[in-house]
Amino acid sequence: MLTTLRVKNLALVENVRVEFQPGLNVITGETGAGKSILIGALNLLLGERADHDLIRAGEDACGAEACFRLADASAVDEALESFGLEPCADGQLIVRRIIRASGASQAAINDSPVTLPVLKKVGELLVDMHGPHDHQSLLSPEFQTDLLDAFGHCWDLRAAYEEIHAQLQGLEERVRQIEQNGATAEQIDLLTYRITEIEQAAPVDGEEDKVIEEHRLQGSAQQVLELGGAALNALQDGEGAAFDALAAAQKALDGLSRLAPRAADWRQETGALAGRLQELAADLRRFLEGIEADPARLAWLDERLATYQRLKRKYAPTVTEILQVLERDRGRLHDLKTRGEQLAALGKEIEQARTKRDRAGAALRARRREHAGRLAEAVTRELRALGFSHGAFSVEVREGQPRLSGMDDVDFGFAPNAGEPMRLLRAIASSGEISRVMLATKAVLAAHDRIPVMVFDEIDANVGGEMGSAVGRKLAEVARRHQVLCITHLPQVAACGAAHLAVSKSVRDGRTVTDVRRLDARERVDEVARMLGGRDLTSVTLKHARELLEKSGAAASPP
Repeated sequence: MLTTLRVKNLALVENVRVEFQPGLNVITGETGAGKSILIGALNLLLGERADHDLIRAGEDACGAEACFRLADASAVDEALESFGLEPCADGQLIVRRIIRASGASQAAINDSPVTLPVLKKVGELLVDMHGPHDHQSLLSPEFQTDLLDAFGHCWDLRAAYEEIHAQLQGLEERVRQIEQNGATAEQIDLLTYRITEIEQAAPVDGEEDKVIEEHRLQGSAQQVLELGGAALNALQDGEGAAFDALAAAQKALDGLSRLAPRAADWRQETGALAGRLQELAADLRRFLEGIEADPARLAWLDERLATYQRLKRKYAPTVTEILQVLERDRGRLHDLKTRGEQLAALGKEIEQARTKRDRAGAALRARRREHAGRLAEAVTRELRALGFSHGAFSVEVREGQPRLSGMDDVDFGFAPNAGEPMRLLRAIASSGEISRVMLATKAVLAAHDRIPVMVFDEIDANVGGEMGSAVGRKLAEVARRHQVLCITHLPQVAACGAAHLAVSKSVRDGRTVTDVRRLDARERVDEVARMLGGRDLTSVTLKHARELLEKSGAAASPP
């Protein structure tokens, strides 16, 4: 469950800490008080993109923090470990998000920095969010298919189908590419010329730098030999060479060491210098011996450099990229020359893949049809508890065009009244009916869903009277399996809450701020009465509020 939510400097919220309880938590308040800010903060923690305009005026950052206590953390721990994060300690999970006006954003799970995709992936295992605009999603065939697959535990068969379907699409795309890039004599001739030119040039990665260095030496070989010889004479070979001077110094220090013992160290250092000087002279001598003024070699080096420059002008700026061009052209030429053979081989692969896909699609359809009737019966029961005493719900699975989700068309049907024929849900349902159908499907799936927290933002839109009470009771029933957070404007729903949070705004130090507090029993009566009759509380509205709360007491009991 979600135990606490902290929000700081987000829109009208300056600094709020909200504590939630097990069961149904209802959140009420006048329009504009800031109820949606709590949902916005929770969405940020679930990985939604941030709107920097929500940062409270005058502040440079806003943030939110949520603490979850999970009775079963296995699914979350598995996700955390897949991202290289530590599992939950004693089932506790803390999620933080900071949004800065500068554009920077920070997210963390249990104090470990994470990216938004990670936050979103983990968030999907924590909270099922249902907003006021999500009712229309129920009318989408894709959403209806997902609901049926969730109810029937079809994800294993669906994943197997999706893998084969993706493989088939890849093969078909390869065929399209080969057919679009048909072979012509001009293309083959051009590729052959390019490949031959590069192959004959035989570029070698790293060779160009060596050629440049040798060309520089060959081009100034005489000067190199003269300067190197002068250096060698000064070091060792010439009159007054440094090596002779060091030898003389070493001999003098040898005599001095018998008179001044510390001179022995100087003699040793001088000997070491003489040894290093000999090594240096030997290295220089070997270098000079390898230098030879060779006009033929210089001409070859000139030609080699010109070859590299030509290749780089025509094909790519580096030798590595030129070699990559060669490999691509070889592959392209091979494809063009073997186009017929490739298409024939791909045709066989596609035929085999289609057979596998059709088999996987049929298995998925069988599973869906097996559970379609059960889902229809379960939703029908829930709808009757929500006021459709003679209503009926249907789930039809028909063969359709192959696509990523399967080879079926799934349609929900709805007959809200007795004697009416079953028609497609998207063709007849009003907004109030859609709200109740959505709640019915959520109630059915709640028994199959491991997500611990469910959030309903104005699920009761366009519902009133006794239907509001039915919605409240159904939410309380769902809250026996999950923690439920519900923003509502209906007193009948608010009365069913196990915990009641009121959102209000006030002016403090010249600034409007939003506050959230949990109501006690007396305050709940006042708040429900306000929802019934406005600001002016009368004995009638107060009495009605008490009756609602007393009547809903059983539903409001925490699980």
